[in-house]
Parts: sequence; C-alpha cells; structure tokens
Amino acid sequence: MRKFRMVYMRGGTSKGCIFRKNDLPEEQKEWDAIFSQVMGNPDPKQMDGLGGTVSSNNKIVVVWKSEVPGVDIEYLAVQSVVGRTTMDYKANCGNMTSAVGPFAIEEKMVEVREPLTIVHLLNRNTNKYIDVAIPCQDGKLAENGDCHIDGIEGTAPEIRVAFLKPEGAKTGKLFPTGKAVENFAIPGYGDIQATVIDVSNPLVLVRAQDVGMKGTELPEEINARQDALDLLEQIRSTAAIRLGFAENAADASENSPGAPKIAFFTGPQDFVDIAGRNICRESMDICVRVISVFKCHKATPITAAGAIGAACCLQGTILAGLLPEGKQLVRIGHPSGTINIAASISHNDGEEHVENVALQRTARRIMDGTVYIRD
Repeated sequence: MRKFRMVYMRGGTSKGCIFRKNDLPEEQKEWDAIFSQVMGNPDPKQMDGLGGTVSSNNKIVVVWKSEVPGVDIEYLAVQSVVGRTTMDYKANCGNMTSAVGPFAIEEKMVEVREPLTIVHLLNRNTNKYIDVAIPCQDGKLAENGDCHIDGIEGTAPEIRVAFLKPEGAKTGKLFPTGKAVENFAIPGYGDIQATVIDVSNPLVLVRAQDVGMKGTELPEEINARQDALDLLEQIRSTAAIRLGFAENAADASENSPGAPKIAFFTGPQDFVDIAGRNICRESMDICVRVISVFKCHKATPITAAGAIGAACCLQGTILAGLLPEGKQLVRIGHPSGTINIAASISHNDGEEHVENVALQRTARRIMDGTVYIRD
C-alpha cells in the first residue's frame, strides 16, 4: 500500500481532500492515478475511496507556499469525475478556495493576525488572485461564529472570499465568444440564445424556458430529465468547442466536463428547497440551476455564482434587466436556498470590466491523517 498525508475539509458547500504539494510525487503526471484511487474511481459508488458520488464532494486541492511577491499560498483545484478516472484541472473551485486559507493557517504556512488574517492566494488553474479574510482568535482559527450559509447546518465564523480581477480567467476575455449574447445552433432545437462569460471560470447561461425547464426544479427532478440534460450538454459542448477547450462534442464530454459549466435561469420565483424550506421570490433577484459534470448541483458553485452575479450587472447579457440600474449586490436563488454576490463593475471609455466579486463562506477541517491506496 502507498500512503499520503491528507486533510479532508469542507469549504462552503463542497468538500474534498487537501494535499500539500511536497507530499505528492514531483511528477504531476503521476497524480491522476493517485487521486482516482483516493476518491474510489472508477466505481460510480466510490465505495473504496473518499468520494461522495456527486461533483461537489469530489474535490481535490494541492497547496504550497508561494515565492511570488505579495502571494502567501498557491493552489491547484482538481475536479474528480465520478465513475471515471478523469481528473479535470481546467477550472478553479470557489467553494474549496474558502478552505485553502484556513488550511494554510492550521498547517502554519502563514502568520496568524487577529482578529482577521488575510491570506493572499494565487490559483494556478486560472492564474488569478484571491484574498480570503479569516477570523482568528488566541493565535488560531476562531471556532465559533454567527455566519450561516444555505446548504450547511448551523453557524460558523464568516470567511470573506474576494476574487480579484476575475474576468478572462481561462480564456483571457470577459465574453470569450466576442459577444455578450451568442446564438448556438443545436440540431433538432434550432438557435438557443446564451451568454458565455468568463469570470473566475467560464460559464454558459441560458434561459430555463429555452431548454424546456421552469427554473425551480430540484436536482433530483432535473437529473431524471435525461432529455434536458442531453440538450444542456449539447449546448455546453458547443461552447467548449467554440472556446477551444475541445475538438468535438465527445472530446468536450470526456476531457473537459467541468469547463465550461452551464446553468439555466429564470426571474425570481417561489420554490421549495432540498431541505423542504419555502424560499420566496422576494429573497432573490434571479433563480438559477447549475449543471456540474452532467448533474444538477445541489447549491451553486462559487465561481459560477460570481459569473452569474457579474452577468446580472453587465450590459447586453441575457440576464441584463433583472437588477435595478446600478445595483451590484445580486441575490441568487438555488436548490439549497439563496446566496449573495457583490460584484464590482468599472466603466472605462465605454467598456465594462469586473474588478472583483466577493461573498461569504464558512469552512472547517473534518479529518486529517493518512490516506492509503493500492500499489
């Protein structure tokens, strides 16, 4: 058996395995086989590993101290694809980003400052900078707080995550197709309007009604609609080809399942969330369902939420008009409740730019120790 030191953490509404880079083989090409066994792939039940059978519980993060001026920690997020040996390195994970700072503090990789320790991160999936503000007390992470995020029971200290200059994270462009609204010709369905936006990660946004959905369905219902999932994957694959992530639809599904992601939306709606709570339309500006690695996400991935928030605030997108003019705090309804995104948009010489997107998260260490895999 081979063994590796590892910490299992929740970050926001995701959880996964965090490794220090110097505990892994120097050759990155060896990592996929290790991570696949750690998660229990390719068994879709993941019985022989730590995976949680859905994309949000199949995260891996590799962390190391940075030598870049002004940066404390660098990290690489890895999406394990359930039921496959595929590891997707194309996209950052915003939820697990909120766990990287606490991990670094507990591992004594950064100096603790009270009452807030600001950890300056550099994400190596996107080469973008993120600042994470973490409450600390008595020389360590604060243990108690009153921050509640939908999708997680109880309260914890508030972690503020700010994605700095997040536009063009993977493609170098805010609107990587060159347009705020794109028409994708889908065989059997005709043209479908979409906004393809790259803020922290690329995301394709389509109207719920255009893909035969209401926008208030819960994940179980959406995952049972194979016709809708197939259509959404056709749209997503078409965008992946256009963005240069894949050569064809099969390549997009096999080798780029997490980038771009796709979401469908409607205006504010009343719905019942996955915990059975009544979520009222007055609590949101937009109602969204995100598809992550072929299944509906039970909340909203943080990088997707940032892109949605920015798209609501930018002119010309298919989400423009959902907010009062000038508003830059976006309340997003999702299957676990709501999330608020603050988007800072600048206007220079007739051009709009996303300066940052920020939100609140919580995180905690669940377990640490040694993970074992077969030789």
